[in-house]
Amino acid sequence: MTDYQNLSETELQAVIERAETALKNKQANKRKEVIAKIKELAASIDVSVEIQELDKKAVKSVSNVPIKYRHPENPEKTWTGRGMTPKWMQTLLEKGHDRAEFKV
Repeated sequence: MTDYQNLSETELQAVIERAETALKNKQANKRKEVIAKIKELAASIDVSVEIQELDKKAVKSVSNVPIKYRHPENPEKTWTGRGMTPKWMQTLLEKGHDRAEFKV
């Protein structure tokens, strides 16, 4: 085993890159083996199988929702207006405040 403590940052980065490449190759090979096995099993019972690769970039990313409300005394406490009303907002509303007072 390599003593990573004695490696320079450049050497460590190279080790990481080689390890990531090796991991991706192993995962790709495993994927091919599993797909081949699925096709083999399907063929053994006279079933045709079509495997569709998912485009990882096509997965919808979560968008940031703009802040609509901010706590008057603690600006770190915010709310988008979606989901459950946060406790700080509930407390202020119970004290007679109006939601519009805290609009950003």
